[in-house]
Amino acid sequence: MSLPDALTSALGEESAVAEVDLGGDDTLAVTPTRTLVYRAEGLLSDEAVEEYPHDAERLTLSEGRRKAKLTMEYGLDGTETLSLPSSRVDDALFPILAGVINAAGITDPGESVLKTFRFSEITLIITSKQVVKHIGAPVWTEEFETFEYESITDVTFEEGSVATTVVLTHDGRQDRFKIPSDDARAVREAIVDAVCAFHEVDSIDALREQVAEAADDDPDTPSDAEASADQLDFGEGIDPLGANPPAVDADADSDTGSESTASEAVGDEALAASLGEGESDQSTPTTGGDHSPAAGGDQSSTAGGEPATADGDASSAGDSQPATESQSTPGTTDADTDADDAGPATRELTEPGSEAAGSADEDALAETVATLAERIDRQEEQLARQNELIETLIEELRRGR
Repeated sequence: MSLPDALTSALGEESAVAEVDLGGDDTLAVTPTRTLVYRAEGLLSDEAVEEYPHDAERLTLSEGRRKAKLTMEYGLDGTETLSLPSSRVDDALFPILAGVINAAGITDPGESVLKTFRFSEITLIITSKQVVKHIGAPVWTEEFETFEYESITDVTFEEGSVATTVVLTHDGRQDRFKIPSDDARAVREAIVDAVCAFHEVDSIDALREQVAEAADDDPDTPSDAEASADQLDFGEGIDPLGANPPAVDADADSDTGSESTASEAVGDEALAASLGEGESDQSTPTTGGDHSPAAGGDQSSTAGGEPATADGDASSAGDSQPATESQSTPGTTDADTDADDAGPATRELTEPGSEAAGSADEDALAETVATLAERIDRQEEQLARQNELIETLIEELRRGR
């Protein structure tokens, strides 16, 4: 189509790589660096040419029933809005996107944009060397991903009733993204044709065979199993627990057993000593029956024979008198003597007051449990009231109060 003189003059030395008829006499021309829109003369406006550079950081498209607006954001340089008829949006957006990614350095010289797809939350640009993907409501931002055909080894599609998943295998990993199932066939043909043309094969199956042959021809490339084995090789490793247990020394066991028995014996003696049982053999005084004959013999001998030294008799009488009196006290029984010799520990165990102390502890524990139960009941009641209040508020909000 022939371009208006005003538009040709605005192009200067650049040539238009795409031209789009906007209806009437209006024309849109796209160059590698900018988009030019020619507005024909009308009743309310003069002839004019609008210019929109391609170095935009963000493209946002809003569509109405009759008109659509493409907003280009240039960072600190502000924004520009291009008004288009809604019926011409797809035709105009395709070359504009190609110019934007070229200005951003995403495409190389000689690389051509073959097809663009714009969905609600994803934009795909199929070039002769790569797939450019942008996720998000804007048509374009600086957050994008590229998948070069040189590294792609497989392309598959997982079809669904609503969405179809595109699976691109490259560099030993997979990238997946969803597209509407209604447009899946067009996307499939565009990607498969571009990938096959780059690798000079007729189909994706032929590409898989080519990749497999290349892997066989390169013996230095480890297989997946070998790579996994190399990554999981930890040397000799650590022996599992219980493997090769040490031999058991019977003599050591017997020595250990004897030491254990001795320790148990010592422990029993210590326990008995702490309870006062061990003191009974050492602290039990000689009973009166054992000393009475001896005492009587000494007295008769002293009376019938020669008199003993006065100092010796006084000393003997003084030493033996307390023991004799302690053992011959009237009313003293063996049980009383054992209780006195048992010591404080035994008396504490046999005192009636210990039962009262245990009963008091049980009463205190029962009182504590009852107090906790009462607090839990009060908290449950408070939670129930709060729940009722929340339900009431929700109901009133639903009614619009």
